[in-house]
Amino acid sequence: MTKTSDQNRIEHLRNEIARHDELYHRRAQPEISDLEYDVLKRELEELEKAHPELASTESPTVRVGDDLREGFESYRHLQPMLSLDNTYSKDEFFAFVERVEKGLELENIAFVVEPKIDGVAVSITYEKGKLVRAVTRGNGTEGDDITANALFIEEIPRELKGKGLPDVIEIRGEIYMRNDEFDRINAERNAAGLEEFANPRSLAAGTVKMLDREEVAKRRLNIILYGLGHCEPEIVAFQSEFHDRVRKWGFPVGERFWKVEGADAAWAAIEELDSMRDAFAYPTDGAVIKTDALSQQDLLGKTSKSPRWAIAFKFAAEQSETILEGITIQVGRTGVLTPVAELKPTKLAGTTVSRATLHNQEEMERKDVRIGDYVIVEKAGEIIPAVVRVLVEKRPEGSAPFVFPESCPECGSPTVKLEGEVALRCVNHECPAQVRGRLEHFASRQCMDIEGLGEAVVDQLAERSLVSNVSDVYRLTFDQLLELDKFAEKSARNLVAAIDRSKSNELWRLLHGLGIPQVGASASKDLAKAFGSVAALREASVERMIEIDGIGEKTAQGIVTFFGSEQNASIVDALFELGMNPTAPEIPSGEAAIFESMTFVITGTLPTMKRDEAKELIESKGGKVAGSVSKKTTYLLAGESAGSKLTKAEKLGVEILSEEELLEKVASESAG
Repeated sequence: MTKTSDQNRIEHLRNEIARHDELYHRRAQPEISDLEYDVLKRELEELEKAHPELASTESPTVRVGDDLREGFESYRHLQPMLSLDNTYSKDEFFAFVERVEKGLELENIAFVVEPKIDGVAVSITYEKGKLVRAVTRGNGTEGDDITANALFIEEIPRELKGKGLPDVIEIRGEIYMRNDEFDRINAERNAAGLEEFANPRSLAAGTVKMLDREEVAKRRLNIILYGLGHCEPEIVAFQSEFHDRVRKWGFPVGERFWKVEGADAAWAAIEELDSMRDAFAYPTDGAVIKTDALSQQDLLGKTSKSPRWAIAFKFAAEQSETILEGITIQVGRTGVLTPVAELKPTKLAGTTVSRATLHNQEEMERKDVRIGDYVIVEKAGEIIPAVVRVLVEKRPEGSAPFVFPESCPECGSPTVKLEGEVALRCVNHECPAQVRGRLEHFASRQCMDIEGLGEAVVDQLAERSLVSNVSDVYRLTFDQLLELDKFAEKSARNLVAAIDRSKSNELWRLLHGLGIPQVGASASKDLAKAFGSVAALREASVERMIEIDGIGEKTAQGIVTFFGSEQNASIVDALFELGMNPTAPEIPSGEAAIFESMTFVITGTLPTMKRDEAKELIESKGGKVAGSVSKKTTYLLAGESAGSKLTKAEKLGVEILSEEELLEKVASESAG
């Protein structure tokens, strides 16, 4: 490999790992197993070691994965919340122990071995024994404040009981979803004709980051506490002592942990944990090994992303060998072509597997996957099964590389690979697969919120040619729905009623549901406020749209192009002919619009108001509430325990208001 090709590979790996980080940390929709992800990172680490001149502080090999998400307040950890180095190898584990012994100049060091829960890392802070916040790992330095959602977890004490409570303590743990709760939720979704969730970890991650508190309350989350962050004053000297202390405070801890001395005893504990973990009620994917003495942890220190005194040993995912009998191409709602392996049925993780994802063309070429190959299939963490390796030594003679289609298998249109993408894409807007995807998007909770109109129902409607675009949804009759599989009179009536109710949804939901390029929920709300109707938006120019804060020229041009399409215009006209009557947002004017053209950011805990209440008050007076501080911010509304946004506002010279000052402004301006 030449230096140039190494440099290209490093750049590619960084981009690909960043894409998987986005899927895992922010969207909770991983495409590949932990092992496949770690293989990519290992390759990148080796290349960066060989070429130190290409090192970057932005590389994923030196940074903690980032789960920060728009819509949540961020809070700085009192002590960095790092991620653990992983290993799948016994030899590498023993090498870790040797490094620890060398660093401490000791032998037979005491370790604690704990189950590695497959959930969402969280840090819970108590001050004077009272809970003040729950924060995700974030980027290791600061995380998202999820206190409002964490309060639904009954196992988290609101107040600590007992003697010797510290003034301030950060307790680290993992929010997870039990297997039985995961099964319950999926059974309900299946009965409602909705797509099932992929795995407990992704569902737990998605739930803690939901803004819909009512939906969070419907899902039971659990927590296990296992680590200590900042503590003032210090209360324990050993990790094993920490377990006993937090248990007495009422926190749930792991069912088992082992205090052992030396590498051999630690390895025996790891093997024992592996043999019993299937009986646990929660998903585990490995063991965490830590030096027991906190003083030794301090001596060993940390790298920029991981402690040197701990490591995660990841248990091998269950694998199975089978024959790849064929490859089919699926077309997603955005036109992306995804290769799927058609397998000779094989038992895997308690189920019979006959299909597995191959991810994309580039991954297939890298693994050199061919029809007729013997392959190793893996189902890690309940993720969709994937082909992880080809047994080239068993490859039949005469096999040939798979040739990706030059035309879409759904509609026959040419396929293209857009700049910066790894996937092939069908560019035909009328492709049946994309039509189904647009219908699912339109009916989703984030858009028109038509309960009962999920993927399974859309597929049936499309197969029976009952719908071809979103306007056809409003032509459906009770009798037509009654003929669908799993539909009885009650479910048919419920769906008819849900469709009818959606006609009067908020305007922004309709705009979002139309699938206009670059227009998400936030932009839809801004457009709804600015124009008040679909008719006004259709007539707007690019110049008029870019006057709206947050709407750029590319987005504006996309809107004009969308409504300029004869097909799209026909569908929108049909929606209104069929009774669509969206509710326009109430726009304050005159004396009521005291915050017109002003942008607020809210941070911290307000004395009497919830953040949603403060946001509604500001918007009712014509103001806009943004998620982050910038030069365009007019005011920062700051409460107790304000985080990094307060620091940034002070740096930029943004005026800071308390809740009392905000209410005084409202009262004085209204009176004036």
